[in-house]
Amino acid sequence: MGIRTLIVMLVASIVIIAILATQETYRIFLPGLLEGAVLTAKITVLGALLAVVMGVLAALGKLYGPAPVRWLANIYIEIFRGTSALVQLFWLFFVLPQFGINLEAFTVAVLALGLNIGAYGAECARGAITSVARGQWEAATALNMTRFQMLRRIILPQAFIAMIPPWGNLFIELLKSTALVSLITLSDLAFKAQQMNQTTMKTIPIFTLVLLIYLAMSLVITIAMRYLEQRASRGLARGRTV
Repeated sequence: MGIRTLIVMLVASIVIIAILATQETYRIFLPGLLEGAVLTAKITVLGALLAVVMGVLAALGKLYGPAPVRWLANIYIEIFRGTSALVQLFWLFFVLPQFGINLEAFTVAVLALGLNIGAYGAECARGAITSVARGQWEAATALNMTRFQMLRRIILPQAFIAMIPPWGNLFIELLKSTALVSLITLSDLAFKAQQMNQTTMKTIPIFTLVLLIYLAMSLVITIAMRYLEQRASRGLARGRTV
């Protein structure tokens, strides 16, 4: 699906929300839901940044680090891939205080979801790096580049393009996983919806708005990643023709 189609879908979802907001049944719920959506967006953005950093570092450590670094990278990946994000949230929020480490709920949400998605992203990054043609490594070696120079100038720019589509899927998964943070006292979009529904029992208008808001947010992520992929591909193509 092209970017233009995605933009049309995004605009359509926003227009539908705006139309529904003109009706009293829907309008009374929209401010509270948008407030929750802002918190959801903050957790998603910060969690995504953490996930990218941890994913790339873990992939590089697993591939090229010394034995202790490879060992740590593998432990991180297997623990956070092999356990539930919900359990990770609970562990950071309820167990760490038993050791004298008290973190705010927002910090716990960003850490747990970012580290969880980063563990999956590490394998995406590793696969993208190893998919770069062997000839690229050999050419860089012939130019007497160090491994760091090879990665920075030759390998990672090409691997970056291959990483973008799977990372886009992981960011959307991160967005949906934010619904778990309501269980550690955060008033995200899902929590606001549940709270309103329990109070008013207006299930149809509340969850219709929630569905549209989540859809709009996921479309923003998809459009941004498609645009980034196109820009990166064009930049790499220009680099090859210089």
